[in-house]
Amino acid sequence: MRILQVNTADRGGGAEGSAWNLFDRYRAAGQQSWLAVGRKYSNDPDVLEIPRGRAPSAVGRLLQHGADAARSQEGRLPGMRCLARGLDRLAWPERLADWWHGRDETQFPGCADLPGLCPAPPDIIHCHNLHGWYFDLGVLPGLSQRQPLILNLRDSWAITGHCAYFVDCERWRQGCGNCPHLDVYPACRRDATAANWQRKAAIYAQSRLYVTAPSQWLLAQAQQSMLPAAEYRVIANGIDTACFRPGDRAAARAALGLSADAPTVLFASASSKNIYKDPATMAQAILAMTERVPSLQVLCVGAALPDRALRHLAIRQLPYVRDPQKMAQLYRAADLFVHTAKAEAFGKTVTEAMACGTPVVASAVGGIVEQIIAGETGFLCPAGDAAGMADAAVDFFAADDARRDAMRASAARRGAEFSLDRQVRAFLGWYEEILAQEPWRGRTGG
Repeated sequence: MRILQVNTADRGGGAEGSAWNLFDRYRAAGQQSWLAVGRKYSNDPDVLEIPRGRAPSAVGRLLQHGADAARSQEGRLPGMRCLARGLDRLAWPERLADWWHGRDETQFPGCADLPGLCPAPPDIIHCHNLHGWYFDLGVLPGLSQRQPLILNLRDSWAITGHCAYFVDCERWRQGCGNCPHLDVYPACRRDATAANWQRKAAIYAQSRLYVTAPSQWLLAQAQQSMLPAAEYRVIANGIDTACFRPGDRAAARAALGLSADAPTVLFASASSKNIYKDPATMAQAILAMTERVPSLQVLCVGAALPDRALRHLAIRQLPYVRDPQKMAQLYRAADLFVHTAKAEAFGKTVTEAMACGTPVVASAVGGIVEQIIAGETGFLCPAGDAAGMADAAVDFFAADDARRDAMRASAARRGAEFSLDRQVRAFLGWYEEILAQEPWRGRTGG
């Protein structure tokens, strides 16, 4: 098969990593595999950067040149991404107007002919995150008439007026508008959420889409929304179980300079602006755990912890880890991994930790409930319940060795069920089913 995937970038967080892993494994399986992205960071020839189009005026083209220069410095200089977007908006007056009025920005003409980026017409198009400021949903009707098109939901943005997760709001069911959370990601300047919702509904009504999600929780939202599908299917995210697997806990701790015997917990910290990851509850959970387990070793990987109340604690703060092998060592070094999210379609770090034999304490939200077997592979607590998470950690550390070892073994078995090989087989099998149903599309290039 010739498979074209579409995503925000070829390097980054969960969605980027998942799309890249599929793209790479498809090639290893002998498929023709391409990845079209809004931002390309690798030198891989099969990664295709979606062109941004030519700005409509001479001044606009000059501004766009400045935006490209700023974009090339992302990751090296702070603020370059914001500068690049600001210049891009000035270069495209319609995009600037959309941003100013709170509408979804749509001036991304380069994505109109995604199949044309490929050396040969793809048989199938598999879209991941489409809200990374690079894609216009308005091209979906045309694309979906040429090749079978899969929309892989990573969050709830596709069915809302702007937000990636609605958490405590049900307006998405009726058409949004009067939004109580304009500031949450991706933020809006003004409330155009009803218009955004209606535009999405109109686009989907003209498209033929196959919709997948990594959890039944997220797929159920799609089925209850304005997003119709030729077929809905749950295919969970996969992890590399050759990397994320049980190992020597003592060696992992020694490599980090940690005590071999002290109880140890690992947190993945997030920016204070990321309400979905709930850093406030994470800080409270750390305080509650260290008060009740004074010898506790706390590891935090990711954004620096902003809470002043934690400054007196001996917390090992580590930057975001891109190397999967290093991340696996962190999981192995911990007795427990703690995940405090308010919303999560699928906690990839949850399955990674379990696959390394580390039980997980997590919020009972979204797809996480489908991943953890409470009492066997970890503990589930209500969202925002820092005290409950501390209770779970204390109970685990108070248990006898046999009980803790049994949970570790169960966690490892459960994590291994979410293998990348399983995900690859599931998607390739689904692609074949779709192409068998629609033989007139895809294989001939439309």
